[in-house]
Amino acid sequence: MRGYGFVEVGGPDKQAFLDVQVPVPGPGELLVRVRSAGVNPGDWRLREGAYGVLGPAVLGREVAGVVERVGPEVAGFAVGDEVFGGCPGMVGGWAEYALVQAPFAANRPPSVSPHDAAVLPVAAGTAFDALTNLGLPRGATLLVNGAGGGVGVATVQLASAAGLVVIGTASPAKHALISSFGGTPVAYGDGVLDRIRAAAGGRIDAVFDLVGGDALRAVATLPTDPAQVLSVADKDLVKQLGGREIVRDRSSEVLRRLVGLVAEGALRPHVTDTFPLDKAAAALELVEHGHAVGKVVIGVATE
Repeated sequence: MRGYGFVEVGGPDKQAFLDVQVPVPGPGELLVRVRSAGVNPGDWRLREGAYGVLGPAVLGREVAGVVERVGPEVAGFAVGDEVFGGCPGMVGGWAEYALVQAPFAANRPPSVSPHDAAVLPVAAGTAFDALTNLGLPRGATLLVNGAGGGVGVATVQLASAAGLVVIGTASPAKHALISSFGGTPVAYGDGVLDRIRAAAGGRIDAVFDLVGGDALRAVATLPTDPAQVLSVADKDLVKQLGGREIVRDRSSEVLRRLVGLVAEGALRPHVTDTFPLDKAAAALELVEHGHAVGKVVIGVATE
């Protein structure tokens, strides 16, 4: 079968279409005929060697599709089921068939499109886990540092639906988007702390950081409890500052809850760009260069 990935660790020049064998599902695995696959920053980081995969390898960390084969020791799924899933450790989604670990997959309801379901495991899953880790009560105020990206937009929506007051730092081009999802946008740059305090009425109960570096340092002192600062962008620095990295769940139960929120209209995956598999390079370029407005999807099969 054909898949799109990279031949060895490096830059975009190492990307290529690959001719690979259809994988055989092992214990706890599903072979999925891929309808849609999400595109994430983790894909180009994988190509650059961030996760230890040297290549050649097919990219793609989250998919939606149809169960083609069920591996041993799998319960709750059958051939023909419409499913979605992905992380942790998944590669190979940008292909006609992909392996998905059953504990990190869920059934896709007919009311949710494959494109929308395919982008839930990575971004929305991270947002869900962050909010679970923070455990904030209704009415608490959350700062999302870097609210304009895929994880940030999902966090704003989920936090607003949970009754939190949400402040989101973002570039001015993303402010209308953040407002539309229930957050109060604040611009980066000089004076950001004053703008955040003004937007929040002087109180920030927790920070979820998606930027890292100096942007994290600038806001890490806002909560009274430093342990209420989480970061996925700078795990070493957040620990130095007294905060935490996220403890991920990624389970089928989380995916079922997320897709239920999509079906109810409480969460919009915000897919703004779709590409056929033939244009996978363009899809990854859009994400790698930071030009994607929302989530990016590769459509692989329609039937």
